[in-house]
Amino acid sequence: MTQDDNQGAQAPQEPPRRGSMRFQDSNTQARQPSLAEQRARQQALAEQQRQEALAAEAARAAEKKSSTKKKILIGTGVTVGLVGLVATFYTVAKPENVTAVCTTKDGIVDQDDNCDERYVTSHGGYHSGGFFFIPIGGGGYNSYRYNYGGTGTIGQRVSGGSYTAPSNANVSTKSGKSVQRGGFGISGKSGSGGSGKSGGS
Repeated sequence: MTQDDNQGAQAPQEPPRRGSMRFQDSNTQARQPSLAEQRARQQALAEQQRQEALAAEAARAAEKKSSTKKKILIGTGVTVGLVGLVATFYTVAKPENVTAVCTTKDGIVDQDDNCDERYVTSHGGYHSGGFFFIPIGGGGYNSYRYNYGGTGTIGQRVSGGSYTAPSNANVSTKSGKSVQRGGFGISGKSGSGGSGKSGGS
């Protein structure tokens, strides 16, 4: 009895096709990452957090620097403005020094005593409207007044100046007698005024 050589033989399997995909069903569990993969992920996460922290710190530093620069510029502007204001105040507030000379009603320089109120009153005279009146024989008066800023010697006609007392000025005579102290709202005798009683010279 002869046996068939092909009896019970199985058909040969086909080789797998290239590019084919195997699908997992819903019951398949995901593979747990290896220890090396977990470490790599932790390192990547830590590096990302470090980079974010560095970027935030750099942003804060830049903002602080910008804010400080603005404050410095503002402070510098305020300081410069304040210095200018103070300098202007002192320029305006600082009194000017002016020399006063005593003159007759005709503008001839005379001795300072004739424009000194104490001297005038002690000799029977008086002061009115910026003029000083000293009595003379016969019932008349000689009148005198200050010229502010003018020059000249006794007996000469005064040169320059004004008969109006300057504001905010320290006024004194050549001999050093103070006539007016300068300052805000401070004024001395006015060089302009009425004629009062007049008399011959």
